[in-house]
Amino acid sequence: MTQALNRTRLYDWHVAHGGRMVPFAGWEMPVQYPTGPIEEHHLTRRSAGLFDIDHMGQLVVTGPDAEPYLNRLVTWDISQLALYEAHYGLMCYETGGIVDDVFVYKLPDRWFVVVNADNLAKDYQWLLDQTGGYDVAVTDVSPETYMLALQGPRAIELLQQLTEARVTDLPRFSALEAEIAGVPTLIGRTGYTGEDGVELFFPADQAEYLWTTLLATGPKFNLEIGPIGLAARDSLRFEPAFALYGHEIDAQTTPLEANLGWACSFESEFIGKEALLRQKEAGLTKKLIAFDLIDKGVPRQGYAVANRDGQEIGRVVTGLYAPTVEKYCGHAFVSPEYAKPGTPLQIIIRDKPKAAVVVRRPFYKPAYRK
Repeated sequence: MTQALNRTRLYDWHVAHGGRMVPFAGWEMPVQYPTGPIEEHHLTRRSAGLFDIDHMGQLVVTGPDAEPYLNRLVTWDISQLALYEAHYGLMCYETGGIVDDVFVYKLPDRWFVVVNADNLAKDYQWLLDQTGGYDVAVTDVSPETYMLALQGPRAIELLQQLTEARVTDLPRFSALEAEIAGVPTLIGRTGYTGEDGVELFFPADQAEYLWTTLLATGPKFNLEIGPIGLAARDSLRFEPAFALYGHEIDAQTTPLEANLGWACSFESEFIGKEALLRQKEAGLTKKLIAFDLIDKGVPRQGYAVANRDGQEIGRVVTGLYAPTVEKYCGHAFVSPEYAKPGTPLQIIIRDKPKAAVVVRRPFYKPAYRK
């Protein structure tokens, strides 16, 4: 018997406004709206896009041992975080394979951990399984917490119209707790689109009110804004080379192989550290690369990657059209000797080799990094 898909509280709004709903991570989510994913992508890059991402999970860790406990679970040394700071990190198995990638927020009375939708149950159990010897409590607050993302170069300007808090002064990768249009909200200046913006966490019963208020506020201040579906969200995260679980990262892939060594604090004692140090010493057997497709075609996840002699050397993990740079390109894991930019490759598309070349990551540099 097929298990019924979950629906966010904005499901009816999405359907009423032409959202094409598809199964995703156990949820029915809008993949696109009538304007189409290319325009949604460009809208986010030039102004502001609003994303219903309530399928994602939120976990809260409290108790006297919360910091050392989380520091053992997350590859980044969270003891470095100041109050209201946030950081990207990974949770690893003892093997070095990745449980999930997470954002961790240090708040006055709790640690707030954002996890991927498909991994929520697994991650929650993983955190519970590691509590032995620590005086901590782990709570899944996902059902009562709603999550939206407001992203784009004018996102902060738009949000400022709805709050007395100085969000324009909020540093990147930090947070504050304030009211937005009267709704108590945790505002994190984070996101996964390669643009400036925020992720918003607030009481779930305020979902439609805050969603429609944000969309209505843009036109009042001559700010373009629109709803963004999963297709554009994927191309937006892909261009700046952000990892997606099940594509660039998974239980069989380590942070080092996925070019995420920067998210690992090796002076910290985290689960999987020893395996990663051994891998560092032995050398990688696969490495994540970016490629441009030279011949006509669409690279897809799972397609074989070959060298110019036709020998298979890896697999595509993400492949699509990147609207900002206007080309078909992708990420793949290959043998390290083929990872140098400029190396010619072949992507096997429907049993036919298509010319490609290794290029430097990312395809698009986020404005806040320039």
